[in-house]
Amino acid sequence: MADEKSVLMYKGHPLMRKDNLIYYGSMADSHIVMLQVLETKKVQDADIATRVSVQLQLTDPTAKSRDRIVKKSEKNGFYTALDVGCVWLERALAGK
Repeated sequence: MADEKSVLMYKGHPLMRKDNLIYYGSMADSHIVMLQVLETKKVQDADIATRVSVQLQLTDPTAKSRDRIVKKSEKNGFYTALDVGCVWLERALAGK
């Protein structure tokens, strides 16, 4: 059984969920990705995300919430959204 304190990691960055919000990245870094599930559909017993909002955000606590958003997009499906967010995060942390 997994330790309750362990954090889910994806491609070297933490992945945390709170209801329909998923945060990808560390608050100790300069940027994070926020994924918000906007629509789901029922497939057998599971809810599958069909529309997901992706935002690359600064983690600077002194910046206004509107100014924190660097990039945003809307994607069909969770994996597509996570894939885009992963690329954005890698580029932002590399300084490109």
